Amino acid sequence: MGVDRAMKNQMELFFTIVGFVYFCKMKQSVVKTALSYFMKYGVPLIITVGLCYLLLTGVDVNEMSAIIRDYCNYWWIVLALVISVFSHVFRAMRWSIQLKALGIKVPLFVLILSIFGTYAVNLVLPRLGELWRTTYIAQRQKAPFTEVFGSMVAERLADTVTVALLTATTFVLAGSVLGDYLAQNSGLFEKVIALMSSPWLWTGVAFVVAGVVALFCLLPDNKLIKKIKEFSKGLWAGFAVIATMPGKGRWLLFTLCIWGCYFMQLFVAFFAFPATAQVVHDYGALAVLVCFVLSSIAMGVPSNGGLGPWQYAIVWGLGIYASAIPELSYTYRVSFANLVMGSQTLLLIVLGIFTFVCIAVGKRRASKKIADVSGR
Repeated sequence: MGVDRAMKNQMELFFTIVGFVYFCKMKQSVVKTALSYFMKYGVPLIITVGLCYLLLTGVDVNEMSAIIRDYCNYWWIVLALVISVFSHVFRAMRWSIQLKALGIKVPLFVLILSIFGTYAVNLVLPRLGELWRTTYIAQRQKAPFTEVFGSMVAERLADTVTVALLTATTFVLAGSVLGDYLAQNSGLFEKVIALMSSPWLWTGVAFVVAGVVALFCLLPDNKLIKKIKEFSKGLWAGFAVIATMPGKGRWLLFTLCIWGCYFMQLFVAFFAFPATAQVVHDYGALAVLVCFVLSSIAMGVPSNGGLGPWQYAIVWGLGIYASAIPELSYTYRVSFANLVMGSQTLLLIVLGIFTFVCIAVGKRRASKKIADVSGR
């Protein structure tokens, strides 16, 4: 009797410990998942809301509304939005060349929808748009996900290289203007230089790189390492195709068309307001290029579709020329940036709705067709 009771107590203790360990693991898993989601979607949302709040701090909303109502010529904004649509079409055409080189033939309209959907999804869930369009195309065409994903990464890398080249060109062409502005704001310039020359920054980067290399060298048979290597091979197949694919000339042409549209979109928007049009009149297209490059760099900041960082970059860029144009006050610059970004965001929402309606109709037709064939 005593032995049975002791055994029972031991069994209860055992199951209690097992339950506690399982609960801790489950709790740890939940915490990791929650933290991952927070970093992916919570942080960009906080950045977006925070920057928008700071942007409007000290701005009279009524004055901003009055500036937009009294001074804006909306036809220039409409023209900018039309150019924006063409940039998406050119991006789809460029991606089509890469996918064909991988043996993946996708109707152009489907690729255009995938681009529309990408930017719409990014408004809600930052950076998830690229994953969504890769999954959509891979599943629709029954193609290897890693190769489609690799082609998308290559496309985005091409954009990064383009921004870097534009940045270097802009600093060469507008060096004197930027130098004068930084001289007037020496504190900002000194902070940037201090950050970039900090030994702690580069030591940290070197430490991370060395750690990753060490893991791959010391644990080559680890399951996670193997999966990463396999995934990397698929990515490389999608990326390397640019160097060997036919139609490289057209691919470069479409790249120029995409970024030409991006630039012209902002260029024509400058004519929507008298003060920003005066900037173009006095300083030429180079002033627009400065703002364009700054805003392109700002799009790399994690946020919901660039909301917040983009306006900040435009306001900062226009501030370089504000001293010579009295009408170009801070509120005026915020009004311009918010209207241009707001109209672009509205366009993306409309295109997103159009995209998902078309996809839903397409799936319904496909299901009906399969049902009709099965019925026969």
